[in-house]
Amino acid sequence: MNELAASDADPGMSLAELAEASSLANSTAHRLLVSMKHLGYVEYDEGSGLWSIGIKAFSVGNAYLRKRDFVAQARPYMRELVFEVGETSNIAILKGDRHVFVGQVECKEVMRMVVQIGSEGHVHAAGVGKTLLSVLPENEVLAIIESTGLPKLSDKTITTKQAFLKELKKVRECGYALDDEEQTPGLRCIASNIYDEYGEAVAAVSISGPSVRIPDERIAEIAEQVMKKAKAITHAIGGVHPRS
Repeated sequence: MNELAASDADPGMSLAELAEASSLANSTAHRLLVSMKHLGYVEYDEGSGLWSIGIKAFSVGNAYLRKRDFVAQARPYMRELVFEVGETSNIAILKGDRHVFVGQVECKEVMRMVVQIGSEGHVHAAGVGKTLLSVLPENEVLAIIESTGLPKLSDKTITTKQAFLKELKKVRECGYALDDEEQTPGLRCIASNIYDEYGEAVAAVSISGPSVRIPDERIAEIAEQVMKKAKAITHAIGGVHPRS
């Protein structure tokens, strides 16, 4: 219905009022309202005969607003991460069979990772890509890697299905993903998921930098900081971490 006029009315509107506001026949408006009622998007008061907005519509609306603004809400935590670690922080989402960078806070080092906002990447060889894939059902993961293949981007790229599924299992167990020079020689990336109110991953936040500044002995420490910020961002957008 046309922005469901019931959402603007308190305590609600009659069927005739809604039909007129939506330029629909009464029968059509009633059929739509009944369907929306079953889904929880509207409520009907038997006593007054009035229709009003339902809790599901309120929840979805709030979720949309939070999702639309999650990059802005993540930036303060990304800046903290850059300050604490000294490397660049990125935030990415999964779009089809690629990850897309939607935000970045650069470090001050001369040699640093810089990506163009909106640029896409190979999910199988990136920290953000691997952590986002790690929470998907296996059939969806297989469909993605079937579509993209597992092209070799460096000597360390994982290029077999069995090895990649094993890697995703490790990511689930650890809570973070490591791109160990798998995409670009000399570059490492550590990433962890950000979750929405349904416990579903909506994005991944990461730290990326040269392997000489992210040596083996720093990985566990940085991973802990990345996961901590991912959880803080999750909380800031009203999300919940999924139960194990």
